[in-house]
Amino acid sequence: MKRFILPLLLALSLLLTGCGKNKAEEDFAAFSERLNHLESLSFTAKVRAEYENKTARFTLSYQEDADGGVVTVLAPELIAGVSAHVRPDGTTLQYDTVVLDTGSLDSLGLSPLSSLPVLLHTMRMGHCDSHWEEDGKTVLQLIPDDDLKCTVWFEKGSMRPLRAELITDGRVTVVVEISDWVETKA
Repeated sequence: MKRFILPLLLALSLLLTGCGKNKAEEDFAAFSERLNHLESLSFTAKVRAEYENKTARFTLSYQEDADGGVVTVLAPELIAGVSAHVRPDGTTLQYDTVVLDTGSLDSLGLSPLSSLPVLLHTMRMGHCDSHWEEDGKTVLQLIPDDDLKCTVWFEKGSMRPLRAELITDGRVTVVVEISDWVETKA
């Protein structure tokens, strides 16, 4: 009897795990595909960067089109107007007419200004490691590579990103609160 039941249970468990993606994974796949084919994207983000001995807070705007992305500091006021131009061939910082080349982003590229492009890359290219529902929101743990994890809270149904945590070295290093998310379809 045991010889018959064990293979039957094994086959049943394989059948149940092979039922395909669930709703959250399907919604994320559709969102990621949509994100990869936008004509333009813009949003505002409150960014909290957690360094070893301090916390830094910024308000940033992000705008992206076919030429690349631009992250602009809105606050703190002391550096408001500083922009980072992110393109596939590298990143530059610009303020008024002064341009400083910062070189290409590494695989992590985590800093307050680079956190938004890293987040978008993760939402475009990362795979869904796990998911759950929290306070009526869809939450996904995304992994773009071995060194970074990203937890993103999405508005249920529309899959509009609301909040994200970038996790490196086993701790949350950047927290992003997203508002004014606007997509323009190609």
